[in-house]
Amino acid sequence: MSERKALLILHGKQALNEEVREAVKIKRAEGWELAVRLTWETGDAQRLVDEALAAGFTQLIAGGGDGTLRDIAEAIALNASDASLVLLPLGTANDFARAAGVSLVPQEALQMLDVPARAIDLGEVDGQVFLNMATGGFGSQVTANTSEDLKNILGGAAYLFTGLSRFNELHAAYGELHGPDFHWQGDLLALGIGNGRQAGGGQLLCPDALADDGLLDISILPAPREVVGTLRDLLTGGLGIDNMFVRARLPWVEIKVSEGLYINLDGEPMQGDNLRFSIRPAALRVHLASDSPLLGGSRIG
Repeated sequence: MSERKALLILHGKQALNEEVREAVKIKRAEGWELAVRLTWETGDAQRLVDEALAAGFTQLIAGGGDGTLRDIAEAIALNASDASLVLLPLGTANDFARAAGVSLVPQEALQMLDVPARAIDLGEVDGQVFLNMATGGFGSQVTANTSEDLKNILGGAAYLFTGLSRFNELHAAYGELHGPDFHWQGDLLALGIGNGRQAGGGQLLCPDALADDGLLDISILPAPREVVGTLRDLLTGGLGIDNMFVRARLPWVEIKVSEGLYINLDGEPMQGDNLRFSIRPAALRVHLASDSPLLGGSRIG
């Protein structure tokens, strides 16, 4: 199969996106054979990846938000495939793509097809793979409960609006985390277990995370006495909150949580009160610029 041949797996609601259509047309004019397939319901990303790999495609493009990206990355990993992935960020938050320095302009994002792929890590929890971050706490509840209509109107600001409107529901939750030479327990307000750096529409929970260092970044925000005021600072990007975090960098971490601690995985809610998170080093090849902020010296290949 030609090296200049790729398959775009596009979220169904982006089917009429004229910027995407124009970007695909431009890449085809540059000599790329670009096929397009649409997702419609749960399970489509896995099926389309399976079909693409069986057909011999070695370069796939994930066109959608963080959830679409996670689904496609997981499907590639489950196939133990050497196929490489290009990010075409089309969601509301696009947290992983933004942190990685990928353009939000479709034509510019597709230029990554011409950039060498680099091996990055994937996170894993209870058999589920994640590319960006697992989050816990009130912020995760905000992300999970932000309506699609509000996201369509306000974009990333929808998460902020939802959080500010739900202060009366705010409460801390108990958690216990341990990993190699690390143990923490207590009431927490927010938790990030990151392969990427940000979640929830731009909140930098793991600001120094690298996607190719073989480690997960752990960020814990202990619950202070003035919980509501602290969350207000967090949601509005207050700079003074950063020194309140407890941070660690670990190959794995186990977490025991109490009722009321909301967890989600790359934007998708998940359940479980005893969870083990680990890293899959160099498990996915992604086309990123050599100066991507998430790269600390990954191999080209």
